[in-house]
Amino acid sequence: QIMGNFTTVTGFLLMGFSNIWELQILHAMLFLLIYLMALTGNLLIFTLISLDGHLHSPMYFFLKNLSFLDLCFISVTVPKSIVNSLSCSCSISYLGCVLQVFLVILFAGSEISLLTVMSYDQYVAICQPLYYETIMIKESCVRMAVASWFSGSVVGAMYSASTFSLPFCGPKEIHQFFCDVPSLLRISCSENHIAVHVNIAIGFGFVVFCCISVILSYGHIFSTVLKIPTIEGRSKAFSTCLPHLIVFIVFIITGTMAYLKPPLDSDSGLDLLLSVFYTVVPPTLNPVIYSLRNKDMKTSMKKFIAWKTNK
Repeated sequence: QIMGNFTTVTGFLLMGFSNIWELQILHAMLFLLIYLMALTGNLLIFTLISLDGHLHSPMYFFLKNLSFLDLCFISVTVPKSIVNSLSCSCSISYLGCVLQVFLVILFAGSEISLLTVMSYDQYVAICQPLYYETIMIKESCVRMAVASWFSGSVVGAMYSASTFSLPFCGPKEIHQFFCDVPSLLRISCSENHIAVHVNIAIGFGFVVFCCISVILSYGHIFSTVLKIPTIEGRSKAFSTCLPHLIVFIVFIITGTMAYLKPPLDSDSGLDLLLSVFYTVVPPTLNPVIYSLRNKDMKTSMKKFIAWKTNK
């Protein structure tokens, strides 16, 4: 019977942002603009760090990983949503939905891990500068980056496997602009979601661990920064750390709310808003916050533009 349930659903229907054609076009144009901004910013950072030897340090190695991660993360959901809005088609295949759930969780989990690693890197740079070169050696940085990607992959595999082990035999409309676990649970014709809830608990534990690590890192960072005698030195350190902390907090809070809030039977605009905040906003803002405001990145960009002009 369960196998029959699996075969009856060959695809799903994603929810659009509006039923009005003009608003659908507006949504598509807005998402396209945001996607192009994210694409340009993250590709620029990835290219600059790859080409400029002066940026081959641990901090920029993690920034390069973050840029590639953000590029992948936003590419999983936004292009499909744009195409659906322009074509007036809301369909996604069963396999496409499985892949979307796996990749969204993979990149979200990897991003949380990488942001945690980056906070540790900042802690060592600010609080233990004399030991920085011995702690943050190339091998350690590569291991931490691989661990970030691996943890995201494991969580993504767990979530997608447990979610799609459930039978889908009823409504195909997912109340979201991409396939996500809470929306799929609402349309499953099984009441037994224990495996998924166990995975959500594991994921929540993983997020709590990352949050505690970030809080500890920033607690030490802020106590060290406050001891800097000059106002200019303190403001420079805070301007580097605070935006990172704000994006991390927004990403964690919106993602956690989306997965832990009680499911609603009716369509909720809050679901769409929360999902935009954790899938679209961080990849778009990260290039501006982490890199394009950075003095070394600006210098590298000027050199790159000059090199392209004189070529």
